[in-house]
Amino acid sequence: MDLYEVLDNLQIFYQEVRHPKVYTVLEMQKLHLDIQGIGCKNLFLKAKAHYYLYVLEENKRADLKFLARFLQVSHLSFASEEELQNILGLEKGSVTPLGILYDKQNLVTILLDKDLVGKKILVHPNRNDRTLSLSFDDLLKVIQYLHHGYYLI
Repeated sequence: MDLYEVLDNLQIFYQEVRHPKVYTVLEMQKLHLDIQGIGCKNLFLKAKAHYYLYVLEENKRADLKFLARFLQVSHLSFASEEELQNILGLEKGSVTPLGILYDKQNLVTILLDKDLVGKKILVHPNRNDRTLSLSFDDLLKVIQYLHHGYYLI
């Protein structure tokens, strides 16, 4: 199923803007897009055989030591580009929680920064030349629809 079909089936309202490909939060910020929402940083992490996608506001610093303690794992590291491609079907620069659409083995748990609750957020629709604005609650609907676990951090 296509991402846009999922959004339509769940009756999720979103705005979309197309733009040149971006690979970093900094590149995205330089575009000054005419779309409402908070930009998100998306980190694809792993601990042994499990994967996590950490979504937080673009200007926040990720504390991986705290996150590892929260998840009760000894160490978190960044997953490789190959793992990103194999598990989520995404390339560098297009990491998004919406990538779980392609996680057929349900290997990824979503970690959501609690400061995003109740806000409009900006995420890529599984490609880095477009950005979607949708509500945090609607993102949760997608995560639940795709039967993935998540934690508020």
